[in-house]
Amino acid sequence: METVEFKGWKNNVRLANPCLEMIVTLDVGPRVIHLAVPGGENVFKNYADQMGKAGESAWQIRGGHRLWFAPEDPVKTYCPDNGPVAAEELPKGVRFRPAPETPNGIQKEIDIKLDRRQPHVRLVHRLINVGQAPVRLAPWALSVMAPGGTMILGLPPRGSHPRDLLPNQTMTLWPYTDLGDARLTCGTRAILLAQDPQATKPEKFGILTPEGWAAYAVAGCLFLKRFPCKPRKVYPDMGCNAEFFTNADMLEVESLGPVINLKPGRKVEHVEDWYIFPNVPAIRTEADVDLHVRPLVDPTA
Repeated sequence: METVEFKGWKNNVRLANPCLEMIVTLDVGPRVIHLAVPGGENVFKNYADQMGKAGESAWQIRGGHRLWFAPEDPVKTYCPDNGPVAAEELPKGVRFRPAPETPNGIQKEIDIKLDRRQPHVRLVHRLINVGQAPVRLAPWALSVMAPGGTMILGLPPRGSHPRDLLPNQTMTLWPYTDLGDARLTCGTRAILLAQDPQATKPEKFGILTPEGWAAYAVAGCLFLKRFPCKPRKVYPDMGCNAEFFTNADMLEVESLGPVINLKPGRKVEHVEDWYIFPNVPAIRTEADVDLHVRPLVDPTA
């Protein structure tokens, strides 16, 4: 752990072990703005014109990883987070805490715990109701990935008819979702969504995945995130614990927790486990997933 400069920001925490390095800026956010194998390319998108800046009156995407809460709202969701972030060293990690979102009555925190030797980091996302009234919400963790890669979502084993008569998964579509989009591939055991810098329109879908993982292959690396699935709980957006959005700039890999009625003084936590693996080729087909992705994902279960 050390304090470093990064793309114009003076105050950033760098966490590293032999397998990965990550940078969290303290000047805005919090944002995990950089994640890579040591010496490798950043798997996160950085918006160059927003790097090194702070204090803007409007919300800025900037790139990297952030914490929001669902459902998405044009005002509440886009509350500006352009001020400084406090970093508190924990026994096994660091807690990042910005100023509370006073209009929403919510205090956000992200605890980051990096494994000493493995390519693994745990993020505990926390929302605390510091207001005077209950807030109905779901924690929502979003990773803005670098362009040119492919998202991989694992699907559970398929069944057969007439033995399996009941559904075991749901999928949510947005008004602009196009199931015929060339970037989207729906297979038997995986769904792929490619990021295309030449795209002229956005694409998004959500799902309730009992597999509890999604990955993104880019620049010769595989970024994997694991997250819980609680089938008996109510999830936002017609039942999604994972959502995926892409446009010409980037692709977002998002996980969500169940909807709760968060009372004043109470908190809710949402955990993601991240892994990053080098020397992974481009993923284009479901056969590529079976050959190059599942052998890395399965041991992390």
